[in-house]
Amino acid sequence: MTDPEFSRPHRLDQIGAGESEVRIAAEDAERAALSRRFGLKAIDTLEASYRLRRDAQGVVARGHLSARLTQACVVTGDSLPARVEQDFAIRFVPEPAAQGEDEVELTEDECDTVFYTGGTIDLGEAAAETMALELDPYPRSARAAEVLRDAGVKSEEEAAPVNALAGLKDLLAKK
Repeated sequence: MTDPEFSRPHRLDQIGAGESEVRIAAEDAERAALSRRFGLKAIDTLEASYRLRRDAQGVVARGHLSARLTQACVVTGDSLPARVEQDFAIRFVPEPAAQGEDEVELTEDECDTVFYTGGTIDLGEAAAETMALELDPYPRSARAAEVLRDAGVKSEEEAAPVNALAGLKDLLAKK
């Protein structure tokens, strides 16, 4: 496995009995590397604030992620500014030692689960993955529909099965 572009290891022995707060922000080179990894034109800012606390299964991290970035329209390639503002809940649990080991039970608080090995958790990689999950997978610019129409691509309404079978109804009525 390659090293993450935005690594912020946090030692488990720094997390006490109560809640601790940690803030992280990606540097220029880290944001450029993450842009390449996620196929983005640019990431202008990427910051996360964490509230960490131990529980019976591992470490629970709740917080907020903030990012300003530029995606490319999937049709035209036009630049599309985007903003991610996302609250999150992540449970860091030790990587299971063997395949037959019991499954990790999720509780009602519906945390995402991230596995770790050793004595650290990576808050930077967790933030990068949280950002990536919030991105529009098919961003479209204002002129995307026009470009598609000019290329002969039908809209979803034009290609709907109801329209495709409309002539069949008339044929069946004639029989």
